[in-house]
Amino acid sequence: MADYQSLRRRHFTNAMAQLDEHVARLTWARERIAAERQVRLRRLLEIARERSPWHRDRLADIDEKTFSASQLGGLAPMTKNDLLGHFDDIVTDHRLSLGLVEAHLERLESDGYLLDEYHAIASGGSSGQRGVYVYDWAGWATYYLSAARHIASDRMHDPVLAAAPRVEAVIAADKPTHGSSALYQTFSNPAFTSVRLPISLPMSEVVARLNDLQPTALRGYPSALDQLGFEARAGRLRIAPLRLRCVGEAILPEVRDRLERTWRAPVHSQWVASETGTLGYSCPRGRGLHLNDDLVIVEPVDGDGRPVPPGQVSAKVHVTNLYNTLLPLIRFEVTDEVTVLEGTCQCGSAYTWIDDVHGRLDDSLTYPGGVTVHPFVLRSPLGRQRNIAEYQVHQTLRGVKILFRPVGEVDLRAVHAELVAGLAAAGLSSAEVVLIPVAHIALQGTGKLKRFVPLAG
Repeated sequence: MADYQSLRRRHFTNAMAQLDEHVARLTWARERIAAERQVRLRRLLEIARERSPWHRDRLADIDEKTFSASQLGGLAPMTKNDLLGHFDDIVTDHRLSLGLVEAHLERLESDGYLLDEYHAIASGGSSGQRGVYVYDWAGWATYYLSAARHIASDRMHDPVLAAAPRVEAVIAADKPTHGSSALYQTFSNPAFTSVRLPISLPMSEVVARLNDLQPTALRGYPSALDQLGFEARAGRLRIAPLRLRCVGEAILPEVRDRLERTWRAPVHSQWVASETGTLGYSCPRGRGLHLNDDLVIVEPVDGDGRPVPPGQVSAKVHVTNLYNTLLPLIRFEVTDEVTVLEGTCQCGSAYTWIDDVHGRLDDSLTYPGGVTVHPFVLRSPLGRQRNIAEYQVHQTLRGVKILFRPVGEVDLRAVHAELVAGLAAAGLSSAEVVLIPVAHIALQGTGKLKRFVPLAG
């Protein structure tokens, strides 16, 4: 087994050698992006058919030499159940098995390589269903570059940011099996300071350490950055970040607004998944995000799997990771709700333009009789309450129980009435709504806040 630091340094050098080329890709024309996608897609299909028994059966009727992205809709989607149920027949290196990968993950105390060349990560998923993913050497570097190129480009085009010290604080989970934790250990850069502060630390300690560090960039889960914003407005947190980078959770409009008002700094949103790395990153000049079309194919679809046109929110997406040939994920189902924006982004980018990803299909609550309540019905009235710092909605048999952390006076009677009326309009008449103020809301093992908790089963 090779020395971890030797492997890591070689991996970092390899990734950095590709950074300029990846930054240049962000200015590609639509035709060049499409050509790159076609080359990568055909190579992925060829390797999947040749080395993966599961995909060989699934792709038996296609000709990968002439296949195009427009034909993907003819393939049945993959699900997380497919992945975990057939993992050993999906991976393209037959030294790997789900048992071997799980054993490796259980042993990890910090970032580490599997078989001296692979990286394995696990995700609880916002839906609560666990996933396990492996990346080869090149794929793990591309996973990193899928976000790093946007950050590097931003720095190149902003003289103030370029001149500032490169000091970043990361407020997130610190588990070695979590993608972001492992990734930034592998590719830790001696040229700038990056300090990880586990979200599990007491808030007073996080505030004290940030005051000492004085980061120029703050990155973390939106729910965590939102809490830090309250600390800043209370005068306890005294920092002046130039960038706020939200990862790992959907950023709600009211959270983005609070962060921008608190620090008067750009808030960048990163749509990331353990399955694919960064799917999309904030437009540097305006609304929404741009998809990494050269690295992934994203198909917004409705609940029945039919394509959704621009301007209409999808129920889920089917994603194809074009760069990870070790674990081919082709039309893999992800339950994020996405809206492709109509028209052309003012920045001139040829990459697909989407709105912020606000939620997941899994966040909808389904009641007996088939009544389904979209999270917006609850999120909208709760999000407008300036004195509710954060909240968590638990489905009950006849309504909801809502835990909320107040930071001032809340008119519970008015909030209760609005929620009951909203649920009734959604089809849940005479709903029972219970509002419970709490000092703290428990986080998932990943450090994320699960905002909507359905009834078990």
